[in-house]
Amino acid sequence: MRDIDTIYIDGQFVTPKGTGTADLYNPSTEERIGTVRLGGVEDARDAVAAAKRAFPAFSRTTKGERIDMLKRLNAAVAARVSDLTEAMSLEYGAPQTFTRFAISHAASSFLTMASVLEEYEFERRMGRARVVMQPIGVAAAITPWNSNIGFITSKLTTAIAAGSTIVIKPSEMSAVQTQALTECLHEAGLPKGVFNIVNGLGNVVGAELSGHPDIAKVTFTGSTAVGREILRSAADTFKRVTLELGGKGPNIILDDADLEVAIPAVLRMGFINSGQACIAGTRILVPNHRLDEILARLQQEVETFKVGAPDDPDAMIGPMVSRKQYDRVQSYIELGMQEGANLLTGGLGRPAGLDRGWFTKPTIFTNVDNQMRIAREEIFGPVLSVIAYRDEDEAVSIANDTPYGLQAYLHGTDVTRMQALADRLDCGRVVVNGAPHEPLAPFGGFKQSGIGREYGVFGLEAFLEPKAVIL
Repeated sequence: MRDIDTIYIDGQFVTPKGTGTADLYNPSTEERIGTVRLGGVEDARDAVAAAKRAFPAFSRTTKGERIDMLKRLNAAVAARVSDLTEAMSLEYGAPQTFTRFAISHAASSFLTMASVLEEYEFERRMGRARVVMQPIGVAAAITPWNSNIGFITSKLTTAIAAGSTIVIKPSEMSAVQTQALTECLHEAGLPKGVFNIVNGLGNVVGAELSGHPDIAKVTFTGSTAVGREILRSAADTFKRVTLELGGKGPNIILDDADLEVAIPAVLRMGFINSGQACIAGTRILVPNHRLDEILARLQQEVETFKVGAPDDPDAMIGPMVSRKQYDRVQSYIELGMQEGANLLTGGLGRPAGLDRGWFTKPTIFTNVDNQMRIAREEIFGPVLSVIAYRDEDEAVSIANDTPYGLQAYLHGTDVTRMQALADRLDCGRVVVNGAPHEPLAPFGGFKQSGIGREYGVFGLEAFLEPKAVIL
């Protein structure tokens, strides 16, 4: 049993003043694996106070000093990749195809931001003015369970690069992963109070941070519904906010696509992180005249996407994180059938051979209209919808007909044409032919997919305020 009974405030592990607890589970077996003691409002306030005390000195550190801190953090996390992978596998059930990327990305995020910082100029001339980019103050980061380690490191690295101190509230469902990561971060030996990590419920610790007058900025990754509440709470004190929220990404197969290449990429982008990803390309847009051919290839290729536990090296889709999430995904599969969509593959229940664990059959619906709820609402599981289109203009229209606008995918052979199409899509990122992740490019959404950007220079400047000194 893993019993997590400390939080991290002012450079040390301390017992929370909050007395509530939450059970922790292995989603691959449904077994209870431990408990986490939850911080409360008083713990959140203590963490904010520690960050506030640390901010004056930390905000005056040099660029070189912060680059050194980022490199130490990278070394500390990289030294425990196996422990972090084990924690993520146990508590989240992610397949090895995902953990190999997620953990290495988390460690490398510190070096990526260090390289950004090396080139960044905090002072520049604009006419007669000297413009200084100044650290924003104490930040709060609220992170979700679907890539816990990576979200914590990406937000932490940006705050440190900017010279801001931070209080992090991770998902209480990820306490084993958080504990392992916090131990790594502690080993890096940063000044006390620069970062603080408080396990707790969103409506308790998260709400306190969102409304606390000493928090200058909130950065949140999670659902659009929660992001809306954070934005309302932050408005009272005019906090700066970065919100990376939901998505319903269009996964567009163009009429010139080579299906040998495109179909595997379409499914990888649709089932990424077991479908528990805001960036998943869950709406597969298909040209009418190639519909039958593409459906046959999808049905054939999906058979290679094995569902299984993390100890199965061939598994590409893991379990849903909790019983609640499993039930949610199952309800959407049932809804799709009620709405009149047809099942190409998958359906209700667990895959054959898996009699325990919150595993869901990879499911593809056909005959889907873009106004159906399965095409408009974020399901957050391995459930995809195939939508036919007549021509390029209709494909763009369908792709943009969504309240979301986070990430889209294009699959074809004419790169010039896809560049022009990308410019017509209302979303923060467009990935062409399954291109790999680019950590220097801005990440964030249009419309109800969020506000602001993360990563690279865009993410760094979200933690800075420009000050003009006019001579």
